[in-house]
Amino acid sequence: MTTAQSSGSGRSAALIATLVVGAAALVFVLLQAPNAISASTFTAPAGPVSTVQEWGEAAADGRITAADGQIEAGSALSLYDGSPAVAGLDGALLDAVRTAAAAGVDDGVDLRVNSGWRSPELQQLLLDEAVGTYGSAQEAARWVATPETSEHVSGDAVDIGPWQSAEWLGRNGAAFGLCKVYENEPWHFELRPEAPVDGCPKMYRDPTERVR
Repeated sequence: MTTAQSSGSGRSAALIATLVVGAAALVFVLLQAPNAISASTFTAPAGPVSTVQEWGEAAADGRITAADGQIEAGSALSLYDGSPAVAGLDGALLDAVRTAAAAGVDDGVDLRVNSGWRSPELQQLLLDEAVGTYGSAQEAARWVATPETSEHVSGDAVDIGPWQSAEWLGRNGAAFGLCKVYENEPWHFELRPEAPVDGCPKMYRDPTERVR
């Protein structure tokens, strides 16, 4: 065998070895992919403007205050807070959430109020902001009701946080008469006194499906 032939054979062998190693690495990655996906953590939905509590200029200049049910951005209230956002909730609803919260302590869960009672003025502000955020009144209606139809304005709905607490209440709330109402708002709960016996009713896809 000539020197050139020996050199060529060496390069071919090296190329084949590289391809074999690369193929093995690819197989390993493909075999690991399902495990990586199954081990991934679930990320909570971002939610609409009402949930992340962006109050805009009306809050900044004092036209909307805690008296309207405003909760400061990044904050959440205790179920025993005396502010209107909590105190303005329907008494039976608030009692049910407090009972659930006491049970959740054993599971390391702390139920907090992200949004509770709202004044009509605050609700209208949120609706206006949602129209700007989502680009149309039709799309905004999937997230924010009018002041005339909002269960927050009537005190019949509460948004629970943080996400782990809302998820826990979603799984256990029926025992306390508390139900998720909308598929797209897993933090929004209302009182359904029949739920401990009958279970929670089927959820609406979003508020636009609800006949008020």
